[in-house]
Formats: sequence, C-alpha cells, structure tokens
Amino acid sequence: MHRITIVVSIAVLLGTATACNSGRHSAAGFRLPANGDVARGKAAFVSFGCNGCHEVSGVDLPQPTVQPPVIVALGGEVPRQMTDGYLVTSIINPSYELAAYPKEQITVNGKSRMPDYIDRLTVQQLNDLVAFLQSRYTVRQAMPRPAY
Repeated sequence: MHRITIVVSIAVLLGTATACNSGRHSAAGFRLPANGDVARGKAAFVSFGCNGCHEVSGVDLPQPTVQPPVIVALGGEVPRQMTDGYLVTSIINPSYELAAYPKEQITVNGKSRMPDYIDRLTVQQLNDLVAFLQSRYTVRQAMPRPAY
C-alpha cells in the first residue's frame, strides 16, 4: 500500500511539473510546426488587409485605414512569451478573447470588429502569420528582487 502511495505521489508531482512548463512551445499548449516563414507571414498580413487595423512593432507597413479608427498594436515587449495557441485563436476566433481596448471601440453587437479567418487561410498561411507575429514580440526581462 505504501508503494502505491509513493507511485501516485510521484506521478502527481511529474504531472504538475510538466503542466508548469511555459513558453511558446510549452508541452501543455498547442504548437504549430517550426516551418513558419516570417517573410511569407508578413506578406500574408498585408495581403489579408490585417494592416488596415493593426500596427506591428518595428515593421514598416502601409498605414491602418479602418474607420472609425482603432489601431490594435501587435508586437513589442510583453511580460511573457506569446503562445502559438493564443495567436491562432486570435486570428481564427477573434471574439474569443478581446484585446484590452475599450469594448465599444473594438466590438459590434458584442463581437470583435475583426472578421474571423477560419475559412480564409490555409494552414501554411496561418503558420507563416504566427511566425511573423512571434518574431515581433520580445519578452520583458523581469527585474531582480533586491535581497534585504
């Protein structure tokens, strides 16, 4: 009986440790193949008109044109790594988790103003778009806590 308790305890500990793994390629999350191409992703971003509403940190793109204007900025410094799953969900189901902007500016009848792209993209285009966006995010370095 004591061995069963030890085995179960080890299994729970390993499961917990695995679930705590974070980052873009976390074993606990959705992952895309590593063959996403940043240049093709940038081209897809423009060809699908994403730049009509989005600016991307550090990238020279045609200016946003959406009316009324609400420019949702992508890229830049973030507190933790963006996951492939989060970016894919944001592209194919943008109403799932709305951006941190005033809701009345980014929604119509409670839904995101951004159309979903679930039937407009190939998987490779989606992979390329995510690779492009991933290339524009940097994780902010945590400030060390002073030892008192």
